[in-house]
Amino acid sequence: MKTKPFISIIFPVKNEGDNVKMTLDSLFSFPSKYQYEVIIVNDNSTDGCCSFLSYYDKKEKIKLIETTGIGSANARNVGAKDAQGEYLIFCDAHLTFEKEWIDKLIEPLITNKSDVVTPGIADMENPESIGYGQTLSPNMEIIWHTKQNSIFETAVIPGGCFVISKVVFEDVGGFETGFKTWGHEDVELSIKLWLFGYRCHVQTEVTIYHLFRRIHPYKVKPDDVYYNLLRLAFSHFNEVRIEKCKRIITQRKAKIIVPLVLQDGVLKQRELYIKKRKFSDDWYFRKFGIEF
Repeated sequence: MKTKPFISIIFPVKNEGDNVKMTLDSLFSFPSKYQYEVIIVNDNSTDGCCSFLSYYDKKEKIKLIETTGIGSANARNVGAKDAQGEYLIFCDAHLTFEKEWIDKLIEPLITNKSDVVTPGIADMENPESIGYGQTLSPNMEIIWHTKQNSIFETAVIPGGCFVISKVVFEDVGGFETGFKTWGHEDVELSIKLWLFGYRCHVQTEVTIYHLFRRIHPYKVKPDDVYYNLLRLAFSHFNEVRIEKCKRIITQRKAKIIVPLVLQDGVLKQRELYIKKRKFSDDWYFRKFGIEF
């Protein structure tokens, strides 16, 4: 009889204040039939938000990794590289959970109904407001889905909480390693997963609660977000969509940022991705009815 798989739950952390403790307290208050480890990647926080871990009563289940300000995507990659689990659950460090959330979230992967699964994500301050996966607008902005009757496909897996097998995560190369501080990392990973032939779904039987913050607790430069969008475009999109992305950020900004993207090896990456992927970006946008 096959033993139950081991799970790694990965939290990237950057100036989270009391949220890290809140999230861990909630996590450990709901038992699971699966064994798991917790990996916290503290990406050069300056507010002491992880200091409590030295005396936290569950500290034996937590592995703390310190990084030097490498950004959201790479902090997640560092956690995944160190993970011992067969499955990886990526979570923001400002969440609360509900009974049996791990068991229900991972079930579609265990039964091969999906390769990547996200729960419904509710607004912690307005729990009736729940999004179920995401799609994209004609300007590459996020649009949340409403609830459907059962598990369903989603164009974009929100980075705030999802489960993926470590094999699949490594096969697609994880989160984009060339991204700046923050922005588009979950969109890029989702597109890459679909293009490489993997399936992304929403598990409507699970809801987690997310603190939606009005401002980041660390500095995010608009040019870094623009850089990430253009790197995503050059990695995965045809020429027409690359030009659309340039117009989104304005041609003036594009003239500055495109050379920076191109000098960072994105064209070599594009070549490798196109050879490996099973579907084109045209297929992706048609599949999900996205006018882009």
